[in-house]
Amino acid sequence: MNSPATIRSLTYEALDIPLREPFGIAGGAQAVAQNILVTIELADGTCGYGEAAPFHVVNGETQASAMQALASVRSGLEGADVREWRRIASWLQTQIGPAPSVRCALETAILDALTRQAHIPLWAFFGGASTQLETDMTITTGSVAQAITAAQDILARGIRIIKIKVGADDLALDVERIASIHTVALALPLILDGNCAFTSDTALQLLAALQAHAITPILFEQPVPRDDWDGLRQVSQSGGVPVAADESVTCAADALHVFQEQAAQVVNIKLMKCGIVEALDIVALCRVANLQLMIGGMVESMLAMTMSACFAAGLGGFRYIDLDTPLFLAHNPFTGGFQQTGGLLDLAHITAGHGVQPAR
Repeated sequence: MNSPATIRSLTYEALDIPLREPFGIAGGAQAVAQNILVTIELADGTCGYGEAAPFHVVNGETQASAMQALASVRSGLEGADVREWRRIASWLQTQIGPAPSVRCALETAILDALTRQAHIPLWAFFGGASTQLETDMTITTGSVAQAITAAQDILARGIRIIKIKVGADDLALDVERIASIHTVALALPLILDGNCAFTSDTALQLLAALQAHAITPILFEQPVPRDDWDGLRQVSQSGGVPVAADESVTCAADALHVFQEQAAQVVNIKLMKCGIVEALDIVALCRVANLQLMIGGMVESMLAMTMSACFAAGLGGFRYIDLDTPLFLAHNPFTGGFQQTGGLLDLAHITAGHGVQPAR
């Protein structure tokens, strides 16, 4: 007889959510979050939900390729026991290794179903270190006028940390945008995100130009291409601000390489880059290596963002929080999830799983 924790069915569907305006990074802009909703139903009727957020510029996936990956593992997952979630994750790695957002969605749905059935919130499952986080909010690429308007909006929301997308092939424009944001939000810490757009020399030139304006960011995220370890090290050692490795780290071995090369002070963990089980290994390695932790995401809805919040709050020790993308979506197709006041994300009310369900 099947256990109540046996997967009865795996279903998935397109989750297309328009953005209020295109989300621009150095590598391009996204006008619609072309994601996927994954549902796992257990033998007792309990459902768990996960989200895949393929973003070709960052993780090499498309919605179509993610759908194909899901189809390839459907029959192998149906009949599995969610209590064996680590064994299932290892199997998924061998089956769909190049599809990290799909592994993330499936592992999310599996753990959501497991903890809903057990009446345990995921923030407690991951350790219960905290039930609150404080997120930044991002200003995407664009004009100086757009940057000023975005900074004013962030201030009006009561959010106290600003992240700025930079690297649009115009160093003077980057400096002008950052300086204008600093003028509007003088007291707020600033994070820069290059999304691989700079050379080490141009990244250092940007930081020097900002220093001339008496602007010192609290973090410079992924200034150089993902495989430019020498450049990453040069910026982190000579730029005068902490550097975060983002695109450079998609697995625990990459995080180990950051430590061995002394290439950055911070690692940005995105569950969509690696899945949850691999992310747990990255956290453990970073703690041993004394690398600071950041949690971020792709263009994700409340579902995936709440999962990341449960992960980071439950484990504790994350210094930088970048879980703002639900604020950019034109509508929220879900109920539940974290409650947000200003930049504060609260999870204490979630009593089972991640607490997010489709609004239908």
